[in-house]
Amino acid sequence: MLKLSWERALVGFIALGLPLTTLGACATTSGMGDYGPVALEQQVTPEIDNSVKGGTLTILDANKDLGFDPAKSQSLAITSAGLLHRRLTSWRIRPGQEAEVVPDLATDTGEVSADGKTWTYRLKRNLRLSDGSALTAKEIKYGLERSFAPALSGGLGYHKSLLVGGENYRGPYEGQHLDAIEVPDDYTIVFHLNQPYGDWPWIASTPAFAPVPEAKDNPEAYSRQPISSGPYQVSSYRTGIAVELERNPYWSDDSVRLGGPDKIVFSLGNDPVVAAQKIISDQKAYASSMTAAKVPAAQLITAAQSSNVGQRLQISTAGPLLYLAINTKRVTDVQVRRALNYAIDKSAVNKAAGGRLAGTIATTLITPGIPGREEYQLYPAPPEGDLGAARAELAKATDLPQTPLVLMCRNSTGEVLRAEAVARSLQQLGLQVRIDPVESAVFTERATQGEGDSYDLAISSWNPDFPSAGANLQPLFASWESGNGGSNLAHLEDPQIDQLILDASATLDPESAQKLWVKVDKAVMERAAVVPLSYQRLSYLHGSAVRNFYVGAFPAYPNYLLLGVK
Repeated sequence: MLKLSWERALVGFIALGLPLTTLGACATTSGMGDYGPVALEQQVTPEIDNSVKGGTLTILDANKDLGFDPAKSQSLAITSAGLLHRRLTSWRIRPGQEAEVVPDLATDTGEVSADGKTWTYRLKRNLRLSDGSALTAKEIKYGLERSFAPALSGGLGYHKSLLVGGENYRGPYEGQHLDAIEVPDDYTIVFHLNQPYGDWPWIASTPAFAPVPEAKDNPEAYSRQPISSGPYQVSSYRTGIAVELERNPYWSDDSVRLGGPDKIVFSLGNDPVVAAQKIISDQKAYASSMTAAKVPAAQLITAAQSSNVGQRLQISTAGPLLYLAINTKRVTDVQVRRALNYAIDKSAVNKAAGGRLAGTIATTLITPGIPGREEYQLYPAPPEGDLGAARAELAKATDLPQTPLVLMCRNSTGEVLRAEAVARSLQQLGLQVRIDPVESAVFTERATQGEGDSYDLAISSWNPDFPSAGANLQPLFASWESGNGGSNLAHLEDPQIDQLILDASATLDPESAQKLWVKVDKAVMERAAVVPLSYQRLSYLHGSAVRNFYVGAFPAYPNYLLLGVK
């Protein structure tokens, strides 16, 4: 079974460890409210200009260390690592269009065998790496093999459990190679999977599929001195200060990246508040700059209320799914879980996080921007909830909670308002709630191990690693993702849903697979394992000289591959 990495995926959004009766009633009026009509209704969606070339783009990043080792990277295909590393496939993200998987180093998105277990790729000819050496299939095979090495853990690992023999492979550093990756010649690479998997073209766009020349591999230093296949290469790497990228003179035959700026500088260790203020000022020093982190609340209000600054603010139409996981091992009565789906005031949760600037109300699990998503509402209720319908569901229940429901949360004061809003709705339904705050590491341990026997509810956020409904649903609801470090916080273990997931994963035709994933979405909602709360909007600022700055529904991040400077 496919096991996904937990570290990147789980982000909890929760609150204080106090009984509900001690929480302040004023909380519902805090946060950003519904500011921002200029930003939401009048923000400009750019026309992508392929001709913008030259200049220096500065990215104000909060991180003190980026790291460009593809084996350890969780970078989305259109963000920072994509400037340096090409993969077999990539994503085409353009305004007004659904995300599309497209060829990158390969000539197409893959040829699949009739049984769906063998995928063949042929590389473009005459490609070179930034050291001038030829880019061939053996560099891609080696790059993938090194991603299995324990010393290079932490990257996206979808391929590790799909490739035959991958679960026991430990990388190439002891002379072992993975036979499931076959290189019959310099321009052909073949993958042998242990199960049919229709989303393999998306998997081939993840960082580990970037080429790495064995002769230049230094595992300890490769993050800072990588060999590039994209339009840029590292010219200077100063941890905590800046990473400077210059043009790769050997870059060619790339239909995904525009390679606009002559130079890109990642300014490291920037406080997000200060960074946002710099971009808002639009002084000459910052006109060619952008924020890497989402805009903090106060600066977001400032930008949204200004018609001038609002034109340089991009707010995603949607984004990561914020949801309430209901532990099905402890809240066993489906009628109780359905009651929660009716009762929760999603508008209060969203308002607590910032109102219209923070997100839109969610009713499905597949997020907007994912191809094939279907809009529906299995529990028809207004955003404020429907207590009457919730009470009707409770009346059918045979196993009502006899003790306060434990809402486990990360001990983050910035997320207290969301938990308060959820707890208040359940109190109005007549249920008691005890909010249990823990440190982040403890939250992860308790949520991902065993059956989560220490909590009933948890608020979390999920952003897929690639634009497929499978990346939305399989990690959160397959039974093999319950416990053992998996991300199934609801601990849902349903054989029918498991079979639907396997059927959808094995379906090679994208349109047919999308229809099956919608069935998975609806089946999970029928079991009421979660309450979808909102699709979180993410906001970013750029200076007046930055061009092609675009944030879509998915992924809700700027497309670094298109950026240019006036």
